Amino acid sequence: MKDIAVRFGIKNKNILNKIAVYLISNVGKEFSYNSIKKAFEIKSVQSVIDYVSYFEDAYLLFTVPRFSYSYKKQQVNPKKAYSIDNGLSHNNSASFSKDKGKMLENAVFLGLRRRFKDIFYFQESSECDFVTKEKNKVSRAIQVCYELNEENKGREINGLVDALNEFGLKNGLILTYSQDDEFLVGGKKVLVRPVWKWLLE
Repeated sequence: MKDIAVRFGIKNKNILNKIAVYLISNVGKEFSYNSIKKAFEIKSVQSVIDYVSYFEDAYLLFTVPRFSYSYKKQQVNPKKAYSIDNGLSHNNSASFSKDKGKMLENAVFLGLRRRFKDIFYFQESSECDFVTKEKNKVSRAIQVCYELNEENKGREINGLVDALNEFGLKNGLILTYSQDDEFLVGGKKVLVRPVWKWLLE
């Protein structure tokens, strides 16, 4: 309330709080400013844009755009939100089911944010959780899942390989809670590593 509502003179503190809880409860999931406008019956999209920018200014959460070579498309495409702290998300989430996979993804985002300035998610026919850009070139592609198993293996690998093909990368990374493996898919090397090991590198 002090960092945002008081600082920016927000009168409708109830709506501000509801949007914050909504985004914190849905880390790693796509949202658009217009969908939030409709969900909370806010009159102006610009008000939603302002609220989200205030959350970012206060380091409450961060938004990640969908990768596009067009800056304009990056701005209008749906974004994803990530929280500054997993404990904060866990304790303030409105969700009854605590999604371990999304919490792991949030931890990976925070690790990436310490290392890279430009972070995106990639989505064409399938989705890759993170791609990072360095010197105007995508340098790596990373997929995150709590456990790589027969049920999700195809989806996770396809999303990663799509990104590797798009950006001409030879190696991709899948981060999990505890698995450690590597294999080849279509000539691409896929490394599977535990998040804790990756964070210590």
